[in-house]
Amino acid sequence: MNRPFTEEYIDWTEVLPSFRVDLRNYTDKERNKFVKMDRIKDWSSVTWKDVGRPYEVKTYAKERVQYEAEHEKEMDPHTAWTYFNRSFHEWFVKHVPDELNDKKKAFAKSISSFNYNEIKAALTDVVQIQLWNYVHRIEDGIWDPRGKRALFEGLDVGHNPKILFLGAAEGYEALQLGAMYPGGQITMVDYDEYCKTTRFGTFPSTYPFLGENPNTGQKKVYYKDDLHVEYIVDDIRNLSFGREFDIVLSVGMLEHFPDAYKPEVVDWHRRFTKPGGYAILTTPRNQFKSRLYYRVMADVMNHTYRELMTLEQMGLFLYENGMDIVRSGYIKVHNAIVAKVR
Repeated sequence: MNRPFTEEYIDWTEVLPSFRVDLRNYTDKERNKFVKMDRIKDWSSVTWKDVGRPYEVKTYAKERVQYEAEHEKEMDPHTAWTYFNRSFHEWFVKHVPDELNDKKKAFAKSISSFNYNEIKAALTDVVQIQLWNYVHRIEDGIWDPRGKRALFEGLDVGHNPKILFLGAAEGYEALQLGAMYPGGQITMVDYDEYCKTTRFGTFPSTYPFLGENPNTGQKKVYYKDDLHVEYIVDDIRNLSFGREFDIVLSVGMLEHFPDAYKPEVVDWHRRFTKPGGYAILTTPRNQFKSRLYYRVMADVMNHTYRELMTLEQMGLFLYENGMDIVRSGYIKVHNAIVAKVR
């Protein structure tokens, strides 16, 4: 079935072979389970002396290490992103139960070889797929629909909002916004054609998004094909848009740029946000679990420059570069901020 989940499935969840479907709602009392919001009341009082600098992840994927050895130079950002996108997508489409079973069998077989390197490689495979299973399918920590709905709710964007997703990849968060604020236009931008054709192009058409029925005010289930999406393959710096979008969104972008370039990244959001509109950004949190995750999953995740930040560090970058923080908090392993242009 192209639309296997109807409104009858609201408040229902199921772990499928590659991901979790989650149409569960939450009460106002439960909301803080998903987004721990607004710990900081006055961002003008936050200083770098107080919060320190972000943590740089320096364990790189083997593909990057091999590339740099062969070419005798640092991998450029565009190449790094093309490697990352392909690696990441391979994990999204895995049939995890079958993959986990195969990896366990391979590990059991490796033990009989008494070869340390073979055993270590097989064990790493088991640990990685177990970790991916927990983070993406059990905890739903990457897409995390309840957390992101809690972050996105209550925005004053009127009818038929325009949404711009910078570095869109498969476009998940913009699709969720499109379901919550239906009838508008979603523009996704990524400079890797693979993101448009494969990551977004093959995003499951059967994945349900819980949103709003504008005619009744009740909850409604949407699918990718219900939403109006334009996907542009280009460098963000080449975009000719003006300040015309109600929401400008990026997910996991700011942390890929050293400090010298972060003001430019913030400006990419500011230059396209209409007066009164919102900029929404998320980054991975600097915590032990995140450091461990990016260590174990280095070959999947770490082709690019990457930092882990605290919420305070992330917010200070935005505040110092012309953004007023409207809403800030944690979504499981991510920092999340909704801001307006000052």
